[in-house]
Amino acid sequence: MRDEFKKQSLIAFKAVCVFTALLGLFYPLLVTVTSYLLFPRQAQGSLIFVDGKARGSELIGQFFSKSKYFWGRPSATTPNPYNAASSSGSNLGPNNPALWAAVKDRVSFYQKNNPSPEKIPIDLVTTSGSGLDPDISPEAAFSQVKRVARARGISESAIKKLVMEHIQKRQWGFLGEPRVNVFSLNLALDRMAWN
Repeated sequence: MRDEFKKQSLIAFKAVCVFTALLGLFYPLLVTVTSYLLFPRQAQGSLIFVDGKARGSELIGQFFSKSKYFWGRPSATTPNPYNAASSSGSNLGPNNPALWAAVKDRVSFYQKNNPSPEKIPIDLVTTSGSGLDPDISPEAAFSQVKRVARARGISESAIKKLVMEHIQKRQWGFLGEPRVNVFSLNLALDRMAWN
């Protein structure tokens, strides 16, 4: 009986060692090397460089509060917005009074800062599941054109054209929704001002 227990324990120990090496070392190494070879930019975080310095990522939202910039989707991360170290949603359900109060505050803030908003896109007043969403809908971008144009002293038509150039279509034509990366759009705005 004791010999059988030792035999089974040794088999179990060997299996743990083999699967730890296989799934804990070799498989992650294979995935990492493959991603660096096939998708080097994405494997390094899809970083956006300005003047040779990494300024952000296409995958993580940035906080913009000045009127001259497009604003992204609100972030639920704390203590700072778009804090990648504490990615999370607010976990507030649709019947939670705190959620309704937060949305109401965001709607008031948006109406106060954007001239004559006809309709406020939902993605400008609700947070995403991760709290780090880098994109907004084209409707959300177009709804901010008047404010940005006025703040920068640039024509609305020039700002609308820039937004149109930054609309990303559905992936492979059917996955997701059309979107605008806020960080890329704001960098393009700054380049427009420098030229």
